[in-house]
Amino acid sequence: MPLLKSIYQPPLLFRNGHFSTIYSAKIRIAPHLIQKRERLNLLDGDFIDLDWSYSSSKTEKLVILLHGLEGNAQRTYIQGAASHLNKNGWDAVAVNYRGCSGEPNKLYRSYNAGTTDDLQSVIQLILQKSIYTEIALNGFSLGGNLLLKYLGEREQVPSEIKKAVAISTPLSLKGSLEALQKTSNWVYRTSFLADLKKKYRQKIRQFPEKLSNKDLKLIKSLLDFDNIYTSRAHGFKDAYDYYKKNSSLQFLPQIKIPVLLLNAINDSFLSKDCYPIALAESSEYLFLETPKYGGHVGFYDKKNVFYSEKKTLEFLNK
Repeated sequence: MPLLKSIYQPPLLFRNGHFSTIYSAKIRIAPHLIQKRERLNLLDGDFIDLDWSYSSSKTEKLVILLHGLEGNAQRTYIQGAASHLNKNGWDAVAVNYRGCSGEPNKLYRSYNAGTTDDLQSVIQLILQKSIYTEIALNGFSLGGNLLLKYLGEREQVPSEIKKAVAISTPLSLKGSLEALQKTSNWVYRTSFLADLKKKYRQKIRQFPEKLSNKDLKLIKSLLDFDNIYTSRAHGFKDAYDYYKKNSSLQFLPQIKIPVLLLNAINDSFLSKDCYPIALAESSEYLFLETPKYGGHVGFYDKKNVFYSEKKTLEFLNK
């Protein structure tokens, strides 16, 4: 019955979900981290950039870090996770999705919440190195959905992948879209949409025969973006078809390695479907922790090491 009782009790100010979310994203100072970039050239002619960081001691343990929507390997939450893992005997590789490493990707397609083919390419590259005998996946928000879908849609995953941790994960993409449409989430959806429209303008320059400024003017919401770009670029009928086929909730029962899902109750990005209590109670592999506080990827804790980072390390080392 892997339903975990949470002991997370942050200082009073960080019990406000919006403050903890914004602090994590905009105010927290990232710990010092040296990253080394490697480019993975994909079979379809595109590329993914990987940012590696290493433990001070030689190790055969690696964590693959997966960022959220419009994030990258330099986001503070990725660097915080990598730093804490490196200090405790784990190497880390942070994946920049297509178009997220500071350079536009080459193809019309880019990334979405279910592009597990790209994650599989990253894992294959790592396995070819024959260095690591213990690999874990650690995803944040969209990255959490991605890893859960990857683990649940396959009959078998590489034996080197032992555990996974998903943090602040929108298990229902449609539900989370609807949550972001609430008035209280105006600042977040406005920021996401601005970033996505900037990427769309770049795509217009690259693919004027497929995209247009006329369509750009029609994009006034995240749903519009997914209808006009995400679904078309990745082979879905529309945004709702994309959400239905890629939401990780449906894949959870098929996962066969231990997974920690850490979703705060006051995470304003998440819908009620993102707290699968009954499933966790009957599952051998899904360990669910739902702290009262934490916002969205905002689990503040002392000495600039977040509760989510401590919890991830504890879970992986069990």
